[in-house]
Amino acid sequence: MINLTLAQIAEAIGGTLAGGADPAAVVTGSVEFDSRKLTPGSLFVALPGQRVDGHDFAEAAVEAGAVAVLAAREVGVPAVIVPVTDVPASNADAFAMAGEKAQDMASVLAGLGKLARFVIDTCVAEHGLTVVGVTGSAGKTSTKDLMATVLSTVGQTVAPPGSFNNEIGHPYTALRCTETTKFLVAEMSARGIGHIAHLAEIAPPHVGVVLNVGSAHLGEFGSRENIAQAKGELVESLPAQGLAVLNADDDFVRNMDRRTKARVVFTSAKGRADLYATEIRLDEVARASFKLRLKGDQVSYPVKLQVFGEHQVSNALAAAAVGLEAGLSAADVAKALSQHQSASANRMDVQTRADGVTIINDSYNANPDSMRAGIAALSYTAHGRADVNSWAILGQMGELGDDAVAEHEALAGELVKMQVDRLIVVGTDVNSHALATSAHEQGITTLTVDSVDAAINAVDRELSPGDVVLVKASNAAGLWRVAEGLLGKPGSDR
Repeated sequence: MINLTLAQIAEAIGGTLAGGADPAAVVTGSVEFDSRKLTPGSLFVALPGQRVDGHDFAEAAVEAGAVAVLAAREVGVPAVIVPVTDVPASNADAFAMAGEKAQDMASVLAGLGKLARFVIDTCVAEHGLTVVGVTGSAGKTSTKDLMATVLSTVGQTVAPPGSFNNEIGHPYTALRCTETTKFLVAEMSARGIGHIAHLAEIAPPHVGVVLNVGSAHLGEFGSRENIAQAKGELVESLPAQGLAVLNADDDFVRNMDRRTKARVVFTSAKGRADLYATEIRLDEVARASFKLRLKGDQVSYPVKLQVFGEHQVSNALAAAAVGLEAGLSAADVAKALSQHQSASANRMDVQTRADGVTIINDSYNANPDSMRAGIAALSYTAHGRADVNSWAILGQMGELGDDAVAEHEALAGELVKMQVDRLIVVGTDVNSHALATSAHEQGITTLTVDSVDAAINAVDRELSPGDVVLVKASNAAGLWRVAEGLLGKPGSDR
């Protein structure tokens, strides 16, 4: 964060100083809600969670070097007390606003958001910061990482670790910006109408990227039309001098051009657009290469991605559009994309063991669209390998509402279409049962297990050299431990 006095912080959020806080004391370090990450000069944010209340760690935070605590109430040590805020109706269903301490949480988050907005406004006005927002039902984190790689060739870039894309992670990431930061890449997620608009208020974007409108969170939104309404809030927030990057291959996204004042650039992995890909090819482990082309430019620019899955081409095109807007040449954009390595854990992480078994670890999250992409990558990677099996180790997809059972049953058809040989379903819930039953009925060799360890044991003893394994489920299933177990990594108990 930029250096600020406690008096400046209190003024920025409309708060008050308490606990003997020195108005002239300067926060020179980071803003943290995990007391274990505090260093001298930090500001500690006392988040009142359902199980652990950060206010209880205030004294320890100051002892660890925090200049003060951002808190909802006095804590007996130097603090900036946030104004009392009611729980916003638009955030009523967000996980951070649940429980008996909802008002304290809402108040602290509102204060954190105001502080982030002050820092962003200062960095934009005084230091030339550009804020890039990215949203979509699938691919946000992979695209965010690609953008960070491209933009880092121009100047210092801040991007969220993993998927810090909600009402906590978004301002936390924004507050990592300093006087030398040139780009902030903000991943924006939504659990309801109004959420992305709220995030855009915290860090107003100059560039907005919308990837797709799928069925992730369908249970919370009710329809794809509602999901599109929420995702489009990003382009609605853009200024007239800004840029909207829209995926022309998605009808819902393409039609968002009428919802923005900003200039629009369309991308396409399937046809011609302002920025598009031709000659798409996949190597033996589903890494895509393609020719990057610009509308009206007779020259093409070769890209060879180091990340896995054909769906990454669309993500790379979005990153390319942002890089061009930042002033990079198309040749330099293509070079940066080709050098990019996966930065977020458990997302299409492909590794091959010494015995030739390939593990595709895409266990961070899952929805119907990303499941289909993962299964396609599994099928392609196994295709053409003689005497090998393709294995799908799958858990349930969350947040699909009334369509959950039907969507899990439909995955079995996808496995059949892609000629996957073996299915291990991890879980005994109704959705996992629906997937397993449908797959068995359609002729796929299927086994249901009730735990991660059971999955590891069932698969590892059956694997043959050259086999390919996909591990995928919603994050709550914890299937990353299956991937680590099969790879024999430390901490996997193998």
